[in-house]
Amino acid sequence: MNLSPFIEHTNLSPVLTSNEVEQLIQEAVKFGFHGICVPPFWVKKARRDLGKSDCQLVTVVGFPLGYQMTEVKMAEIDMALQDGADEIDMVWNSSAFRSEMIWPKIEIAKASKKVHEAGKLLKVIIETAYLSPEEIRTASLICRDAGADFVKTSTGFASSGARVEDIRIMREVLPEEVGIKASGGIKTREQAVTLLTAGASRIGTSSGIQLIQPA
Repeated sequence: MNLSPFIEHTNLSPVLTSNEVEQLIQEAVKFGFHGICVPPFWVKKARRDLGKSDCQLVTVVGFPLGYQMTEVKMAEIDMALQDGADEIDMVWNSSAFRSEMIWPKIEIAKASKKVHEAGKLLKVIIETAYLSPEEIRTASLICRDAGADFVKTSTGFASSGARVEDIRIMREVLPEEVGIKASGGIKTREQAVTLLTAGASRIGTSSGIQLIQPA
């Protein structure tokens, strides 16, 4: 299996440097990765450096805990789109969800409308490490109904990342047109293949080059 088209080459380190952004781009273009994922601060530079490349530019919103006010997230989306992002990975409000509030669905719907009006994609990070299997099902359905293009497992900052059993639950309840981005702790080709086989559509990883090496 050629994994390159599924990989979002990621570096969200708090000490990420401009040289490392350039390296991330060079590697993604060289190996034909789907895209790169960088912090909002680096989106404008990455857009400029990508030039006419088909490599997609992904950034994060509400990172990493998701409990910012919705107005703050909307402002982050506006800035990311203005700076040239192609895809937005938004951390949803797990706190509101666990409190059985309707607000996460409202927030995703607002974000989806804004992102889609710009012709871009929205992925919603539900942070599966904090959820039970039944909560993963419910969260996935909320994202679907609110217009998310993808549901994403993890920020990579929680106690655990992408797990095969969680991907299977998500795929069971999500329609084919809603993608699943597996992310968090994906370090080997074997892991990536297993997650894709379970139903993931994308792999977010800082180990992209390692993943495409022969088993």
